[in-house]
Amino acid sequence: MSLVWSCNEWDQLEEVIVGNPLRAKFPTADPSTHLAEFPDRALADIPQGPFPQWIIDETEEDLNAFVAVLRGLGITVKRPETWPHQKKFSSIHWDSEGYYNYCPRDIMLVIGDQIIETPNVIRSRAQESFSYRELMIAYMRSGAKWYSAPKPMLLDSLFDVDMSKPTPRNDEPAFDAANVLRLGKDLIYLVSATGNEMGGQWLQTILGDEYRVHFLKDVYYGSHIDSTFVALRPGLMLCNPARINNDTLPEVLKQWDIIYSPPMESTNAFDADYLSKSIGSKWIDMNLFSINPNLVVVDQDQAALIKLLEKQGIDVIRLKLRHSKMLGGGFHCVTLDIRRTGSLQRYFD
Repeated sequence: MSLVWSCNEWDQLEEVIVGNPLRAKFPTADPSTHLAEFPDRALADIPQGPFPQWIIDETEEDLNAFVAVLRGLGITVKRPETWPHQKKFSSIHWDSEGYYNYCPRDIMLVIGDQIIETPNVIRSRAQESFSYRELMIAYMRSGAKWYSAPKPMLLDSLFDVDMSKPTPRNDEPAFDAANVLRLGKDLIYLVSATGNEMGGQWLQTILGDEYRVHFLKDVYYGSHIDSTFVALRPGLMLCNPARINNDTLPEVLKQWDIIYSPPMESTNAFDADYLSKSIGSKWIDMNLFSINPNLVVVDQDQAALIKLLEKQGIDVIRLKLRHSKMLGGGFHCVTLDIRRTGSLQRYFD
């Protein structure tokens, strides 16, 4: 029996991969990193080298606490290998070094009993999936379907775009798994700096007529979808009020109840240098993770968001992820739900 089964963002969690921040470094300064992570600065001004060790240490401490809570709930937790991200590698067109494997959500997409390695936009992530290889082999041997998207060439021309609408050109499929929101047989695909339209078209052809891929365009170009929409349970969606309103809400989601996140809060007093190097947006801590429809993990500083969720009858586990903004990943980003209960359903007409 396949160990892999996850059709949405909310059914009861049974197994999950939690990321690994060890040896993390800034992605190589090149056109892909410029577009996807630092569009507001020149290549020469993109921070380079390892993330400070104190940030790595505190992040691993926070993730270990998260893992302990998950295991205490009876959930199976796996971690990827620690990987030598500082090693150089190349294609015939470019040279690079690694980035991190802190965010498994970005590079693999679980749809039912399928695990898809996505054609990521940032060159520094081209070999990141290798750190999950032993896990993927075990899942395949259990009966899961494991395959990879066409490996993108990631030529400079892919990133030669209008920076007022910064998405990779449609020269080849290129997208991060975190550009996709899973709602049973319906998927919302964000066209952004980390996902071009051709990527969503490829996904639709692979999944076939049983699934519908809905494109979300001209809403948020920064990166991934999970700080714009959070599906809490069938019929209830948490939305980012800075990006979503009645005009930008996808037509299919107008069938659900919509609640809007309050502004993010923080008790951390980081200096200007820290903030200037941070990868995540100010909304990164909206990026919560569901254990089941009635229980979620939320950044402990988000008092107003927690109150809003509790009003909806959702219990909250308050945990800290002190460097979510620096590393560009909240609780949803640092997880990949491998197995949830439930069945594949259609939630929309």
